[in-house]
Amino acid sequence: MSINKVIIAGNVTRDPELEALPSGTSVLRLGVAVNERKKNAKTGEWEDSPVFVDCVMFGTRAAAVSPYIAKGAKVAIEGRLRWSSWEERDTGKKRSKLDVIVDELELMTAREAPAPKPQPAKRYVQPDVYADEDIPF
Repeated sequence: MSINKVIIAGNVTRDPELEALPSGTSVLRLGVAVNERKKNAKTGEWEDSPVFVDCVMFGTRAAAVSPYIAKGAKVAIEGRLRWSSWEERDTGKKRSKLDVIVDELELMTAREAPAPKPQPAKRYVQPDVYADEDIPF
């Protein structure tokens, strides 16, 4: 038995690209940067270094989420790994790539400051514009 499951959370590295396959299926391609903590051998300090992950989402959900994702957005992704290999037409060089096939995508927003408490409505009081002697009674 094997398990192929990936969960990542990070920032979108470029504006997503939405395209359609000849069959009409929507395909959304995006990059996500996640941090990996490593201990610097020279200084002994912990440092963050980015890991760039290519992600692909298929179907109607890909088209639906596309307008809401842009470079810099924070996302959480759940999916599975897919290994692709091909040969370049021009050079004949063998290439390969590891992608995350997205099953679930959640937009993560920064925590916002709490909304200010509503203030009681101020009552408008008309200033006295008439002197007592102007009132007829």
